[in-house]
Amino acid sequence: MADSFDTIVIGGGPGGYVTAIRAAQLGMKTAVVEMAKLGGRCLNEACIPAKAMLRSADVLSEVRDGEEFGVTASSPSFDITVAGKRRDKVIKTMTGGVGGLMKKNEIEVVDGHGTLTGGGGVSVEGRELEAKTIVLATGSVPLPIPGTTFGDRVIDTSGAWLMNEQPKSLAVAGAGASGTEIASAFGRFGTDVILLEMLDQVLPIEDAEIAKVVQRELKKQNVNVVTGTAVEDVKPSGKGVEFSYGGEKATVDYLCIAAGRAPDTEGLGLEAAGVKTGERGLIEVDERMRTSADGIYAIGDLVHGPALAHKASDEGIIAVEDAAGNKIHPLSYEDIPGATFCHPQVASFGLTEAQATERGHDVVIGRFPMGGVGAPTVYGDRIGMVKVVGDAKYGELLGAHIVGARATDLIVEMVLAKQLEAGFEEVARTVHPHPTFSEAVMEANRAAGGWATHV
Repeated sequence: MADSFDTIVIGGGPGGYVTAIRAAQLGMKTAVVEMAKLGGRCLNEACIPAKAMLRSADVLSEVRDGEEFGVTASSPSFDITVAGKRRDKVIKTMTGGVGGLMKKNEIEVVDGHGTLTGGGGVSVEGRELEAKTIVLATGSVPLPIPGTTFGDRVIDTSGAWLMNEQPKSLAVAGAGASGTEIASAFGRFGTDVILLEMLDQVLPIEDAEIAKVVQRELKKQNVNVVTGTAVEDVKPSGKGVEFSYGGEKATVDYLCIAAGRAPDTEGLGLEAAGVKTGERGLIEVDERMRTSADGIYAIGDLVHGPALAHKASDEGIIAVEDAAGNKIHPLSYEDIPGATFCHPQVASFGLTEAQATERGHDVVIGRFPMGGVGAPTVYGDRIGMVKVVGDAKYGELLGAHIVGARATDLIVEMVLAKQLEAGFEEVARTVHPHPTFSEAVMEANRAAGGWATHV
């Protein structure tokens, strides 16, 4: 006889565990099925270990630049094994916290691989479960580039972030957010890095002006940036990896492939349960995250939209609130902020300047350099800018793009303004504390209206 729940969530990552917590808050008896570790790939292999290692790179950079502030450290060095121990401690703290949240909310954690059996059933290593509502939140898996397989010094992004040795040389294929973060971290650690991108700029989905700033700064971090070329003829050996790109050959200690991911649906039983998939194997859902099968929802990297942990969490909340009969607020996918934690940081939402022009808007741009306000000068990090994309006719915010220190925190103000239907003039006339980095956001919005005061 099957064990009965109101809601079963398959996958315990940031999409899945947040979904389960919200379901429990709504009074549902809830179970989370997880085949590996609570927190999923994000907390154990990707987002959290990545930011922990990037923080080590930031501290190393600050120590190296300390003399300007009157702080002298003779010959600062970096020990990746020590940084790795801190990374592992951070992971343990975060995943332990998720486990505590499961207990606090009386959510049962079921270890093992979950498979849909139809009619509200889920089979987990021989144990049968059933629920009126099932949420699929299994995330995604890395894709190798054609002609390669992972292993033998060809690694994915998780392999890079969990590394406990510092390679002398590293090539990164793919200069999206993940690849650029890896290059920025290991370059500052002292590794010779080649960052390769098939398209014409690093961070291809970002505004072109923002990407240029990042590309220029990466070159100062021991990173050789090569765009408009593909990685070919990969030949790993026990001591390194040989490959070619753009007519040249290179040999490195490791090749990290950060060029794409695919939905993790293997063994999930989608067909048997009547769950339809579409382009690139993504599960088809409506604005409520409902799949084609009654009572089954899907979220996160399994469905359309950016592959972001915070996007998955919100989708899970929408799914169980819909299942509970609550009024839901569908996501505006264009307004989900992206965040890249390289140095300098990049954050954005909405339309780029090029996209806004293509859509026929009467585009107005507000640009403001980080170094134009006090805080970046005080903190010694004046690199970057804030760029606002607006519509001149109505003063509407169409997008915002930030490159510089604390960009990933600063972007939220702009997203909130858009959600509350404020325009760039409203942000410009909101009093910002002085001296803070946020004043650059205010000034960029003033610049969109033609009246920036510190340029």
